[in-house]
Amino acid sequence: MKETAEVRLIASSKNWIEGAAVQQLEKTASLPGMRLAVGLPDLHPGKGSPIGAAFAVEGYLYPALVGNDIGCGVGLWRTELSAKKLKREVWADRLRNLDNAWDDDVSEFLGVRGIELSGYEHSLGTIGSGNHFAELQAIESVANPEGSEQLGITCDAVYLCVHSGSRGFGEAILREHFAQFGTGGLAAATGEAAHYLARHDHARHWASANRELIAARVAERLKTEGTRLIDICHNWVEQIHLGGARCWLHRKGAAPSTEGPVIIPGSRGAFTYLVAPKEPCERSAFSLAHGAGRKWSRSDSRARLEKRFSAKDLARTELGSHVICEDKELLYEEAPQAYKNITIVIDDLVKAGLVDVLAIMKPLVTYKVRR
Repeated sequence: MKETAEVRLIASSKNWIEGAAVQQLEKTASLPGMRLAVGLPDLHPGKGSPIGAAFAVEGYLYPALVGNDIGCGVGLWRTELSAKKLKREVWADRLRNLDNAWDDDVSEFLGVRGIELSGYEHSLGTIGSGNHFAELQAIESVANPEGSEQLGITCDAVYLCVHSGSRGFGEAILREHFAQFGTGGLAAATGEAAHYLARHDHARHWASANRELIAARVAERLKTEGTRLIDICHNWVEQIHLGGARCWLHRKGAAPSTEGPVIIPGSRGAFTYLVAPKEPCERSAFSLAHGAGRKWSRSDSRARLEKRFSAKDLARTELGSHVICEDKELLYEEAPQAYKNITIVIDDLVKAGLVDVLAIMKPLVTYKVRR
């Protein structure tokens, strides 16, 4: 087993990478069993370890490197709404009560998908706070017509992008681990590791079902149907082979490059990119950026923007989209200005030979929270 890990940062000089994020990357790379630590172009500081990174570890599992929102990811649905007849105000008005518990049979919904109850079903089908959202989008441009067509992208449709995770379920799993083991890792070939992995897999599937139900609830409000095109998780751990060794690859805010096309959102006031991974490789830890990445912390964002913009100002973006967010603090914390330039993040992935851009999506209506 190697005593030191290889540390890589995939980012250009044009990118905004905080020194604190790089320090966290290097510190995390010193953990026992660490073989490879990769910072992606959306790298930014997290709680103890950075977000926008992937870590390959031999012989150990580190639940803290997956974090509390196990299974968080991004899904994309093609709706039957027409991009030729945009109705932003009407759609925004119809998107109500999505913060309330779903009033149908959650046991049946999960059961037909082979997913057991978690005890957090009151949150199933709800978006949550933080950087989670459901967003209606339209095609801004198509860079790869053939690849887009194979994915099911048509220029005349409105799309729904959903970013959410396992809600309180993943948090409970991490707290359970911390209560027993603190922030330490688990030897991979132990009953404790097997227990965590079983809980992790449950939360990951639950989170995917959560995104699916959010999309169904949004479609119902808008009187349309949705066809799922993509569902990619960016907080999880899986087993891989790295340089001949069997390792556990921990992704924290990192999309896989091994599961087909990936959707990479910017901020609510920026474009979203559909990309096709090129040959997956160890160099990037088989991973890609999962978004733009924060430029400012939430507290910094509030301090910088509260004196410059009213809440009403932030309810519209420079791209003409509507933002549904009745939590004033969250409106400032998640403002577009708080995020890095998504174009630079994507350019870094392209120049590194990791992706080809398929299409670019423009936001129409972003739903954060009503209450």
